[in-house]
Amino acid sequence: MIRVAAVGDIHMGPESQGLLRPAFDTLPECADLLLLAGDLTRHGTPEEARVVAQEVRGLAVPVVAVLGNHDHHDEQPEKVAALLEDAGVRVLEGEGTVVECGDTRVGIAGTKGFGGGFVGRSAGEFGEPLMKEFVRYSRRCADGLRTALEELEGQDCAARVALTHFSPVADTLAGEPPEIYPFLGTYLLAEAIDTAGADLSVHGHAHAGTEHGMTAGGVRVRNVAQPVIRRAFNVYHLNVD
Repeated sequence: MIRVAAVGDIHMGPESQGLLRPAFDTLPECADLLLLAGDLTRHGTPEEARVVAQEVRGLAVPVVAVLGNHDHHDEQPEKVAALLEDAGVRVLEGEGTVVECGDTRVGIAGTKGFGGGFVGRSAGEFGEPLMKEFVRYSRRCADGLRTALEELEGQDCAARVALTHFSPVADTLAGEPPEIYPFLGTYLLAEAIDTAGADLSVHGHAHAGTEHGMTAGGVRVRNVAQPVIRRAFNVYHLNVD
């Protein structure tokens, strides 16, 4: 059994240094890896990213992350990612990585993802150039996730996890105003997950949403935004042979 700890939307700033570290230091007792589902900073500044980096530096379990929309706000996502990578975090965008959990290999495929809505109420690639680019960007993120999951299939992984910031399903948005669903996720991510296959999907972003959901193909989806789980992290179990 693989124990996956996950949290998103921790929105750290200078005054929150050390807030989560005591809980993270307990991870080896209850988890085999830690997934960070984006919005790790408040405004995406290097100063805030350094706080996050110190919070996870030297942890005794592997740490894998994607960035969120807040981490892009200061228009320096590459610098945010570099600071996290320097602290030992593997930051994914349209790619995958394999972590060793004892004798078991777990594949993580990640993308920030984007909005667009869900089946029957989604944006279409039609009209103004800006609208077309909105949908095309969502599709590129989903395509990157699908490709990354497919590539992990041939790497002797006992389990595969899809890590995103935006949601792949509407289930985990329950509690949010329906009017903003299109800005919280897209069905394209779920299509990618179901097409390529995964054992678990983890996301954040929807602060007023619901923890549990499922794709049409039966993949478990978990909203780990901290305002939803209300703790430093939640742990999910993957049964492996």
